[in-house]
Amino acid sequence: MDSIEVRVLTPAIGAEILGVDLRNPLSEREIEEIEIALLDHLVVFFRDQDITPEQQIAFGRQFGELFLPPFTTDHSDDPELLVIDQVYPKGEGTDTWHSDNTFMAEPPLGSILKAVKLPAMGGDTCFASAYEAYEALSPAMRSLADGLTAIHDLTATLERANAAGHTRADVAAILEKSPPVEHPVVRTHPRTKRKTLFVNANSTTRLVGLSDRENELLLPFLCDQFRAPEVQYRFRWEPNSIAFWDNRSVQHLAVADYHERRVMHRVTLAGDKPF
Repeated sequence: MDSIEVRVLTPAIGAEILGVDLRNPLSEREIEEIEIALLDHLVVFFRDQDITPEQQIAFGRQFGELFLPPFTTDHSDDPELLVIDQVYPKGEGTDTWHSDNTFMAEPPLGSILKAVKLPAMGGDTCFASAYEAYEALSPAMRSLADGLTAIHDLTATLERANAAGHTRADVAAILEKSPPVEHPVVRTHPRTKRKTLFVNANSTTRLVGLSDRENELLLPFLCDQFRAPEVQYRFRWEPNSIAFWDNRSVQHLAVADYHERRVMHRVTLAGDKPF
């Protein structure tokens, strides 16, 4: 069997994978080559993959156990498949730089997102390297960040989803099962051993051990590291496009520049144990 083709998109992040049909089970060689591309390029893209939700779930399972989030949207029937259905996305959280579900004790390994329905224009997703975001810090700031931990909390995400009408979640009941957690500000990737900046504006609420004033200054500064264009790749969706990213080394942002229905299906891989 021929190897898949990996087309690198930027020096920092992103590659397109060609020569694979995701409707069918992958060979061991294909799985290995996709995993290598994911580790090397952090997010990989597939075009023209007209797969069913069941095939998307099966594709995800070939790379590990699937992650079941603490809550799903009202658009989802299968707990393994999250349906993101938006028309007016501004302020709903997807338009902020973030990693998925970092409010969990074991955040997910990765996410697989498929375009189902797209607006006529807009709705791109930007991806950013958490390696480059960390390495862009000065040595003094890296030294400070290396020794910090931060609190990640689900509350704001739940409240936004409820307010937008995407869920009817019982916030108190969910928080009882998924209370705030503490993670290192700088995480070492378990496979590559490279350091990543692991804070995001959606879920990270506080740097532990710092004063309120220090938090007001430092936490937004660290989150803003992902805004630099040189650490990013902007992906333009087409029908049946798929993005597969490493949630441990990537943050993403859905550009909120549309007012037509945009529907995406997401399958998520369970995180590393222990975190």
